[in-house]
Amino acid sequence: MSYSPPNSAKPFTLAISDKDYSEFKQLLQLSKIGPVTWESQQEDRRYGVTHKWVTETKNYWLNQYDWRAQEKHINSFPNYTMSIKDGVGGDITVHFVGIFSKKKDAVPIVFMHGWPGSFIEFLPMCDLIREKYSADNLPYHIVVPSLPGYTLSSGGPPHSDWRMQDSARVINQVMQNLGFSKYIAQGGDVGSFLGRVLAQEYDSCVGVHLNMMSMKQPPEPNDSMSPLERGATERAAKWRQRGTAYAQEHATRPNTIGFALSSSPLALMAWIGEKLLEWSDSDPSLDTILTNVSLYWFTQGFPRSIYPYRELFSTSRPEFSYLTKPFGFSFFPHELMPGIKSAVEKEGNLVFYKQHEKGGHFAALERPKEILQDVEEFVKVAWKV
Repeated sequence: MSYSPPNSAKPFTLAISDKDYSEFKQLLQLSKIGPVTWESQQEDRRYGVTHKWVTETKNYWLNQYDWRAQEKHINSFPNYTMSIKDGVGGDITVHFVGIFSKKKDAVPIVFMHGWPGSFIEFLPMCDLIREKYSADNLPYHIVVPSLPGYTLSSGGPPHSDWRMQDSARVINQVMQNLGFSKYIAQGGDVGSFLGRVLAQEYDSCVGVHLNMMSMKQPPEPNDSMSPLERGATERAAKWRQRGTAYAQEHATRPNTIGFALSSSPLALMAWIGEKLLEWSDSDPSLDTILTNVSLYWFTQGFPRSIYPYRELFSTSRPEFSYLTKPFGFSFFPHELMPGIKSAVEKEGNLVFYKQHEKGGHFAALERPKEILQDVEEFVKVAWKV
């Protein structure tokens, strides 16, 4: 008997109202761009996004960008929502894209994004899956949630002093409700932390593949490294020194930055756009950046999404033990926290490791073919029936 999602998974169609869209356009039109300064003219973006970029991107967003076309593309995938009755956060609605197989032995895999990303990071990969497989021969069940508190999912701090363990618990419950007693977890950024929590705390998560690895002592550049590894660790060290002020703001003054960015789509574009540009190996398209920013704007998702930073910059920062379950890692040289093999293999039972020449923090968005291939190879090693 082939798999079909249970009734608790409700089909979902993304449809921003004409009123909300019209108000957004009006706000964007009236948003003033700050004055030209010496810093805002530095084309290397060492001080953040430039005046030229903000001006041109605002104009593109207003006059050329087609949200309805992006909405249509998102809706071309099977979208669902599921209500989770959670003891900590009350009833939580979790949104996810689900591509399900008719094969009895299909392997369930949950792919988890981070900040300032969203589920759309994985849509290029989902496109590849649809091209490569039909429901009859797809070897996997693909589940791509909006993490609790992010964009199309509820949950997060409005309900409680929300922690990443709470998000992991909800994601595990989604997989259980879908009928998957065992599954593989994949993640980057916040998703990498959730992946480690899932593998550490839930028997149902039988393996984890990551493309980012936070460590107490990040690897420093040394002579034993290849040029690719040395370049990656040098960039990461520079980022730790000059690129983490945003994280301190999220962690210590989430209210202030939350109210500021919720009042202006232009401000939100600058804040999120900077990260998508700086943390990628090569600049994403404006459509990609603006679809992500638009999702955060229309859902008022920004203040609800930055809760992980309170935890990561506090004394209650999660501690991770050695991963005893099968563990895979994909190295991308422009990752903020690059996983050098000699360091990664000390963190767990590393059964798969792949080094790539290109790619950055948003690996699934930037290099969807490589991520898909790596996860497929990892599953062959890690999945035990």
